[in-house]
Amino acid sequence: MALIVLPSAVSAQGAPAADPARQGYWWYEAPKPKSEDRAEPDALTKPIIPPMAELATWTPPKIRKLIEKQRDYAATVLTVDAVADFWRLQDFARRKARAFAGVTQIAMLQYPELNSKSANPMVGDARSELSAQKDAIRQSYLRSHAGEFALVMFSRSTCGYCRVQWPIIQRFQEEMGWQVTLLDLDKRSDLSARFGVEITPTTMIIRRGSQQRMIIASGVEAYPNLAQTAYQAVRLLRGDIRSEQFMTGPGEDAGFFDALGNGPVSATDPRALGGDLVDVSTGPKP
Repeated sequence: MALIVLPSAVSAQGAPAADPARQGYWWYEAPKPKSEDRAEPDALTKPIIPPMAELATWTPPKIRKLIEKQRDYAATVLTVDAVADFWRLQDFARRKARAFAGVTQIAMLQYPELNSKSANPMVGDARSELSAQKDAIRQSYLRSHAGEFALVMFSRSTCGYCRVQWPIIQRFQEEMGWQVTLLDLDKRSDLSARFGVEITPTTMIIRRGSQQRMIIASGVEAYPNLAQTAYQAVRLLRGDIRSEQFMTGPGEDAGFFDALGNGPVSATDPRALGGDLVDVSTGPKP
């Protein structure tokens, strides 16, 4: 008996037509590629600017993106209205910033611990008094540890700047009572590799009876800066402060300018994870 195939089941090429009911594992048909409507990346579109009442509820990053879009649109079409819309958005951002500054002033008055004026007076006489207090604290601290640390300056016979820096080091010796030493790298070439010093003048603090040392100046450094850096370095090497507090000046501990005054600021700080505080202020090793 011959097999009869109905015409409706035969394609124009003589092959059986696809039967929608016969689509499965054994009747696989490769999917046809979909046509994707991709927008032109550089297509010019006019940004939609919402009413100011709605714009006031937007976050600054969202406002900034709208301003950038309107700027690019206005710079392309160069119409008066488009440019005016851009500057309207800029004016809104300006007023928003001024409003924030106004509220900030009120917040600083209500919460003076957030205001630097309480720790850094702007009036001339008060600033002079504050500077004198800091100098006294710094000098007292460095003098009290004069027997524990020494200052070394590395130089070369051909270094003109070294002749400028050395009198400053000698002044430090006179005011702080420290032992200071001048080492010539031209006469002791082994010192360069031993201490990792290439630039002259280089001034280094060394802790006696220890391998701890720390460079406090590379090149010529003025005396006030040298004394302040020496003060901070000694505090760090002794463990009186942590690395995050290296910019905390004399008398500023636990105050406005103390980075750790109100708690940890780093994810690696054990206190941020609820752990015990450990000493991380060990000095550089040779």
